[in-house]
Amino acid sequence: MHITLPHFLKPALANGHPWVYRDHVPRHFSAPSGAWVEVQAGNWRGYALWDERSPIALRVYSQRRAPDAAWLAQRVAAAWAVRQPLRQRGDNTAFRWLFGEGDGLPGLTVDLYNDVAVVATYADSVETLLPWLCEALRQTTPLRSILHRTNDEESGALRGKVALLWGDWPSREFIVQEYGLRMRVDLYEGQKTGLFLDQRENRHWLAPHTAGKRLLNLFAYSGGFSLHAARAGAAQTTSVDIAPAAAEDAQRNFALNGLDPAAHRFVVADVWDFLDEAQRHRERWEVVVCDPPSFARNKGQLKQAIRAYTKLNAQAMRATAPGGLYVASSCTSYVSPDAFRALLADAARQAGRRFQLIHDAGHALDHPVMAHHPEGRYLKFMVGHVPAMV
Repeated sequence: MHITLPHFLKPALANGHPWVYRDHVPRHFSAPSGAWVEVQAGNWRGYALWDERSPIALRVYSQRRAPDAAWLAQRVAAAWAVRQPLRQRGDNTAFRWLFGEGDGLPGLTVDLYNDVAVVATYADSVETLLPWLCEALRQTTPLRSILHRTNDEESGALRGKVALLWGDWPSREFIVQEYGLRMRVDLYEGQKTGLFLDQRENRHWLAPHTAGKRLLNLFAYSGGFSLHAARAGAAQTTSVDIAPAAAEDAQRNFALNGLDPAAHRFVVADVWDFLDEAQRHRERWEVVVCDPPSFARNKGQLKQAIRAYTKLNAQAMRATAPGGLYVASSCTSYVSPDAFRALLADAARQAGRRFQLIHDAGHALDHPVMAHHPEGRYLKFMVGHVPAMV
């Protein structure tokens, strides 16, 4: 099966960009999802999977050969080698083994929790790869189970139920280690594939900066930032999330690590309402972490997302003690690092503060980003002091 694309797409495709949107594909072309297509743009050629429903009609996997089981096994092995520094650490037992486009396998991820691999696919076409993928994963390292989650392409949310591709169903009480901390993971109904692995290094980095201080963790989920801070000697942590199950998981994680949950606060509330209440009572914290869910599922929502991020961060900065440490994060891929930095400056102005940036990070090494695919760098993590205006 062959398709000819507009010539102007050649430079991007030749540089390795893996996506072709539907409006660049001839209208007469038709094929079932998961069909391999030889793609041509000028004198450039490559091999892609066709998707009938996704806005991304073609995902390019190779410019050299038609992919097969041996080709995919090479990609899995290469990704495994990149993660060697993580694997050598005995105190981290959860990491992202395959990061889609960043590892040359667009549309899917694989997270490894101890000896359980969780595959997430973000388009129907990618499921064509699952038989090859399962075999390649099992050839690379001993596994107990391989699970499959079908996730929404835009939001990343779970669609349908988790399926067992190979092995035995793992226990619901599943525990992994993160820098020696024991953390409960919900492989069946948890957000992402069970844990926000992309923030692992950021949680570890922030911890020593919280010693002896009060920390406020907004959109806390299972309390990762709070847990690291408590172990590092934070005077108290306050974890805020709208989901009761998240607060319960956070308390269980504290108890798992011998940290008394009663010495810390776990608040089930809407973050906006919580910040309004904190402002009325003039309550402030020395360290504030604001890590909300994505505010934009597509480019059309970008302007409203920037307005929402600006308003939220201004509110959260008001809850930060003058000169305290403010931690802002965004997982919205459509908001660039430069745009996020600019909106933080605007939020600080609205809050009567200045944002003095001291640390600017993103993903860890298990979330590599290809230079020709800047869309792959979705995570922003910026830390700064917020002194009052003078």
